[in-house]
Amino acid sequence: MTSTTRTQEQILARIQAVADEDPFGFKRDVLIDALDFENAKPFLREGATAQDWAEYQHGPTTVGMNARDYYKFALGKIENHRGISASRSVQKLTEYAWLLGLDHLAAQMEEMTEGGGYANYGAPIVKLFGEALGLAWPDSEVMRRMAQGLPCTDECLEGCSR
Repeated sequence: MTSTTRTQEQILARIQAVADEDPFGFKRDVLIDALDFENAKPFLREGATAQDWAEYQHGPTTVGMNARDYYKFALGKIENHRGISASRSVQKLTEYAWLLGLDHLAAQMEEMTEGGGYANYGAPIVKLFGEALGLAWPDSEVMRRMAQGLPCTDECLEGCSR
C-alpha cells in the first residue's frame, strides 16, 4: 500500500485550486479520500464519525491502493467506450498521480487533456499512468490500438474512429 507524499495542508490547498475546473467534484472526491478524518470532516455528511471514515478505508495510507483499483475500473470504461466515465477516470487518475508525488506525470496527463482531448476514451493517458505505476496494460488488440491513438477496430461505430 502506497501513501500520499502530500501533506494534509497541500491536499486542502489542491482542493481549493481545482474547484473551478471540477464542477462535478470528480477531482475533489479523490483528494478528500486522501485526507485524514479531521481534515475530511468538513466535506463529509453531518454526523460522520472517524469509525465511518475508517470502515471505507479512506485516508492518506490507501492512496496507492485506491489508484491501482481505479486504474482497473478505468480500463473497463475505455474498452466499453464509455465517454463520460472515461473522462472522469482521466481526471481522477491525474489527481492520484499528483497525490503520489508524480508531478511530472500529473502535468503530462493534464497537458494531454487540454482542450477536452480524450482521444480513444483516454486510453493513451491512462496507459501512461499505468506505466508510471508499473501496472499492466490489457493484452488485447483493441486496447493496444486504442493506447496508440488508433480506433479499436477500423470499423468502429462507437466513436473512437471519429
